[in-house]
Amino acid sequence: QLVESGGGSVQAGGSLKLSCARYGYVSRTSCMGWFRQAPGKEREGVARIVVGGADTYYSDSVKGRFTISQDNAKNTVYLQMNSLKPEDTAMYYCAVLRCGSWALVTDWGQGTQVTVS
Repeated sequence: QLVESGGGSVQAGGSLKLSCARYGYVSRTSCMGWFRQAPGKEREGVARIVVGGADTYYSDSVKGRFTISQDNAKNTVYLQMNSLKPEDTAMYYCAVLRCGSWALVTDWGQGTQVTVS
């Protein structure tokens, strides 16, 4: 089970930090990732990190502005979002997925809304 928190409304140029608490076992060959879906658009992967590791991957749209990290002791993954733009407005979802592909998702969180004005 994945539980996100930290969404909200912010002005352009501002920052938000999302959290995703993970309950249950996840293989260390898996990744934790953040996806987002704006109204009328497909869900897209924005960042992922190897469970218990340091390797990260970002989509071009957020590279340099967003940072994914994790606290292994708390089984929690974070997404620090800086220099937010109106186009970052979306529902953000935490997920467990196979590393190396955005397509192989095995578990989704319920989502948390981010609105940038």
